[in-house]
Amino acid sequence: MLVAPSILSANFLYLKDEVISVCEGGADLLHIDVMDGHFVPNLTFGPAVLQGLSEISTIPLDVHLMVENTDFFVELFAPLKPKYMSVHLESCKHLHRTLERIRSFGISPAVVINPHSNEEDLKYILNDVDMVLVMSVNPGFGAQSFIPFSLEKIKNLKNLILARNANCLIEVDGGVSDKNISLLKDGGIDIAVAGSYIFGAKDRRSAIASLKI
Repeated sequence: MLVAPSILSANFLYLKDEVISVCEGGADLLHIDVMDGHFVPNLTFGPAVLQGLSEISTIPLDVHLMVENTDFFVELFAPLKPKYMSVHLESCKHLHRTLERIRSFGISPAVVINPHSNEEDLKYILNDVDMVLVMSVNPGFGAQSFIPFSLEKIKNLKNLILARNANCLIEVDGGVSDKNISLLKDGGIDIAVAGSYIFGAKDRRSAIASLKI
């Protein structure tokens, strides 16, 4: 299991120290939620902040675009060369074209589905992505509870991936902790995004290790 701490739950007054703590604590990716105040009711990070994070982080960046004008933001953040760039199924008019554009920058493209979205809608795109991010909470804010039916979606998605012989990982974001990580792993996830569970812990290393099962 790979672990990607979400800096949405970090203390922004001490962001450098927060990032260093999870990098040194054994995290595999640094999950960054970019929000535009339109697609979700919240605002977060611009390219200047991400540039600074890229200079601090010793682990790859995992950029999740929660935005409406997706193609604009892809072009805006592509120069930072994150490992993954995730775009929402719900916000892309021409999803295949957007994913191809991301890959053209040497970035692994990923697609995200919200809790209400049907995983079957990803069937024809699975062979064109390196990762699917399943939102197990409604996007926009941290410290939410895991939505139980997300586990069924993850299992169905895993079966779809196998049926189409696709080579893509499953990432889950929202309400992840040591209480449900075993169920999520059994369901087929490869990457666990956790925000408040990690950044709310006194011992970040132990919190991260508890998810690496």
